[in-house]
Amino acid sequence: MSLDNAIKKMMDVITSVSAGVEIKTVKMSDEEARLSVYAAAGEIQAIKDATFKPAIDMLNNDGMDIQVFVYDKDAPPLKG
Repeated sequence: MSLDNAIKKMMDVITSVSAGVEIKTVKMSDEEARLSVYAAAGEIQAIKDATFKPAIDMLNNDGMDIQVFVYDKDAPPLKG
């Protein structure tokens, strides 16, 4: 499986749970990507639950490390 295929597969899982999310993707290497998902607060846990097993399976079976970070799209940004 290519990284692009792994990203697409994970995005499909996410959008099947919530069609209204915003997803930002950063490719870290040929085998690793980070997906930042911005969703309504009530959908965060469902997205985390839906992506956990596929992420583990892709890592164990295909060597693809697809990290999914889910954020509340309505929360104010953190001050740093």
